[in-house]
Amino acid sequence: MPQLTPTDQTRMVRGAKRANYDTDTVHAIIDAALICHVAQILPGQKPLVTPTAHWRDGSWLYWHGLASARNVAATPAQPVCINICLVDGLVMARSAFHHSVNYRSVTLFGVPETITDPAEKEHQLERFLDRVSPGRWPQLRPITASELKATGLVRLSITEASAKVRNGPPVDDEADSDWPVWAGVMPLQRTWGNPEPDPAGLQPGVEPPLMG
Repeated sequence: MPQLTPTDQTRMVRGAKRANYDTDTVHAIIDAALICHVAQILPGQKPLVTPTAHWRDGSWLYWHGLASARNVAATPAQPVCINICLVDGLVMARSAFHHSVNYRSVTLFGVPETITDPAEKEHQLERFLDRVSPGRWPQLRPITASELKATGLVRLSITEASAKVRNGPPVDDEADSDWPVWAGVMPLQRTWGNPEPDPAGLQPGVEPPLMG
């Protein structure tokens, strides 16, 4: 499997045994998550972290927002750090000290690029929506030129990145093995709930969207 090359920023020291530089693992975690957190330190400003929806196309991570938003407009030529994290379960140990969380996370570093070509912007926005709700884009009222202009789009190369994964049961001290309390993993499952129609009304015969 292809591997990412660790750098001074992505090479893990704390919890190094959980580090993973496999490209397929990094991509799978990015694809499984809906939200990433974009961290920036802009000139003359305080640190800023912005949660935003993201998607992947090959070896690029994309996100969008208002063209004037800081996590879009201010990113070119400015380095960012992005974190994505999925919680898979709570690890319940026999002591408070050894409780933990099963999780999958990815951290990325780099300088984003701005996408300005209208055709490429529309193509990527369709990819984003298709990721969330397959087949929905062709059903929608076509996007207008002014809407496309008002939407900023940036991407970050997935080259300086690493994954960190924790899975499995609790790791208790041997002396605690007979302590009379339940220990194990409480898995966390994420599913879509029942659709809630727009209270303003819907056209007759329309069906709820498919969800990715």
